[in-house]
Amino acid sequence: MISTNKIVSITEANQNFSKVANHATKFGDAVIFKRNKPVFILLDIQTMGPNFIKEYEKLKFKYLSENLLKEYADAYKELAK
Repeated sequence: MISTNKIVSITEANQNFSKVANHATKFGDAVIFKRNKPVFILLDIQTMGPNFIKEYEKLKFKYLSENLLKEYADAYKELAK
């Protein structure tokens, strides 16, 4: 669920980025929508806490690893022989 307080249109983000940045500071993040779908998240790192970047990097690495394993499963199986 995305709080409606956090939703910003991509048009607004393009025309008034400082407003979107202030929005992210106030709510912790801002979800930028394009054609009624969420496409970007602007995060206020200070609001997220000191360990946020470390945790974000772990999640990003996990996501990339899992997708690489799925995408190249056949190649990995062949290499394992």
